[in-house]
Amino acid sequence: MKNKDYPLYKTPINACLSAMLENNAKSVADKVAIRQRAGRKGMDSITYAQLYDDVKRTAAYISENYGTGNHIAIIGENCYEWLLAFLGTITSGNVAVPTDKELPAGEIKVLLAKADVSIAFISKTYADLVEDIEGLKTMTLKQLKSAEPADAEGYELISPDMNSLAAIFFTSGTTGGSKGVMLSHNNITSEINQTSQLIDPEGESTVAVLPFNHAFGLIVAVLMALNYQKTVFITKSLKTVQKDIEENKPEIIMLVPLFIETFYKAIMSSVKAQGKEKKLMKGLKISNFLLKFGIDKRRELFKDVLAPFGGNLRVIISGGAPLDAFYVKRFREFGIEILNGYGTTECSPCVSVNRNKFRKDGSVGQLIPGMEARIAEDGEVELRGPVVMQGYYGNPEATAEVLTEDGWYKTGDLGHVDEDHFIFLTGRKKNLIILSNGENVSPEEIESDFSIDPGVKEVLVYESGNKLVAEIYPEEEYMGNEAYFQELMMKVNKGRPLSKQIASVKLRDVEFIKNTTKKIVRNKNIPQK
Repeated sequence: MKNKDYPLYKTPINACLSAMLENNAKSVADKVAIRQRAGRKGMDSITYAQLYDDVKRTAAYISENYGTGNHIAIIGENCYEWLLAFLGTITSGNVAVPTDKELPAGEIKVLLAKADVSIAFISKTYADLVEDIEGLKTMTLKQLKSAEPADAEGYELISPDMNSLAAIFFTSGTTGGSKGVMLSHNNITSEINQTSQLIDPEGESTVAVLPFNHAFGLIVAVLMALNYQKTVFITKSLKTVQKDIEENKPEIIMLVPLFIETFYKAIMSSVKAQGKEKKLMKGLKISNFLLKFGIDKRRELFKDVLAPFGGNLRVIISGGAPLDAFYVKRFREFGIEILNGYGTTECSPCVSVNRNKFRKDGSVGQLIPGMEARIAEDGEVELRGPVVMQGYYGNPEATAEVLTEDGWYKTGDLGHVDEDHFIFLTGRKKNLIILSNGENVSPEEIESDFSIDPGVKEVLVYESGNKLVAEIYPEEEYMGNEAYFQELMMKVNKGRPLSKQIASVKLRDVEFIKNTTKKIVRNKNIPQK
């Protein structure tokens, strides 16, 4: 099929998460839903029927011992027990509050107070993070998983009021304090149902590597995959990501751009170390030539490139931040299609994604069904639809700043929408640099030109003395090579208006401060004037 619009995929449409779990347990009872490592060499495999029974038992226990209407924090590493705690909480009529285990105890205490949390299900490893919070009821994730309610068999998961609150996700806070995003049952269910119709996941398995306390890592990478009735391998630690992907051989995976950029640079570094750069480039030329005649030899020609991904990977859904089109085109040449998407925690999180057979490189995809987009006078993208949050918990002032009375959410992103409902982003409104000559510069556009270079690990562009500076954390083998980066600066500046050229490059020997979704936190990295 040519690259053009086509009908939506027919995927399961469930009334709520309770219905999704029950329907899966009936239709694919014996299929493996979840896999994870158990000890050094063991492996846990949980079928869809087991998942449903475990969630019922967990929900029954929570209901019997804590009641309903509680705000319950879930804190710990990615694991099946974490997932059970989340699903058991929201299917028992309580509100889940996924909380970042990497935060210091003091900050966690503040966030739990903000969200009116009274109960915490927490991994034993991180139990000390909440031990000083007065009045907080706690239980370890393993204890919860093995807990036996009085009547698990007769318990029925709730059929919720779809407008009731299901979860509070904290924003990443790249430029300020975290806010509690209120997502209803309808928000989460609509996200899963609507986004699934745009994408053919291809294959039977995926690997979940992103943190579950973030909406993309949980709702899209896990819950949406379960809606597709796929097998989800849960990576418990970032240290084992490469090994988990290679061993589990997924056909599809959800990643943030930093992972994609890191994987690409690792591939090219390996190729260079083996002296196979010319061979790779020759292979790309041959492959691209054959593709013009409908002959696809990519998986044969680039078998070594695909091996670290398990050899079966065909689709990467990229979200969390814009991804340079360079990576999309290059991975496509290797035989892996990157479907670049766009979202925000406030929108449950995905609002657009490129489709398998309808893509526009450089865009962040086509709006999911049911979503509307418009562009404000200042170029800000505004969104409206069933996935838009209810507001920020306990913060009506912040809610009023981003949500209009008629339901439009102000994203803070600059961009435009084309006639096919594809969104193109140019930068963040609050990151916009306004020079003394009145020129507006989106630093993200310049950063993307730097970041595709093999010598650049991380880059941040900012204004200093009314001039643009590119601060770079180089790849290890390029550390201290000022001449290389001066040459790179000239290459990036070529063709740009003088007012939008980088005046100087500054090298650093430590990584930029980042949040847990691996985004650089600008206000903690840009030198104060």
